Amino acid sequence: QVQLVESGGGLVQAGGSLRLSCAASGRALSNYAMAWFRQAPGKEREFVAVISRSGVVTSYGDFVKGRFTMRRDNAKNSLSLQMNSLKPEDTAVYYCAAAGPLVEFTTQVSGYAYWGQGTQVTVSS
Repeated sequence: QVQLVESGGGLVQAGGSLRLSCAASGRALSNYAMAWFRQAPGKEREFVAVISRSGVVTSYGDFVKGRFTMRRDNAKNSLSLQMNSLKPEDTAVYYCAAAGPLVEFTTQVSGYAYWGQGTQVTVSS
């Protein structure tokens, strides 16, 4: 079992930046591929970014277009999502998630066994 807690959300103007963090407890994060998802009101949960267990490989949702950077620090059992050039359509609750033990690397919600409680990101126009 791993417990995840996100932080760093808030209100920012369009064009601004935020850095989300996810702290883990329980098992070591190095055991898991990790991802960020987001969910806006009335919409399905959407893939944002994923990072391999080693941190070498990352992949991003098409809408990111170079604006976000996901990193992990296995020594500190944490990961981050640096978000730049934010747009109003980025407004959502952002969740970090740990993949199931047999899952290598996936962008699918169903591949993730552990979720944080989410942190709200609001981008004003």
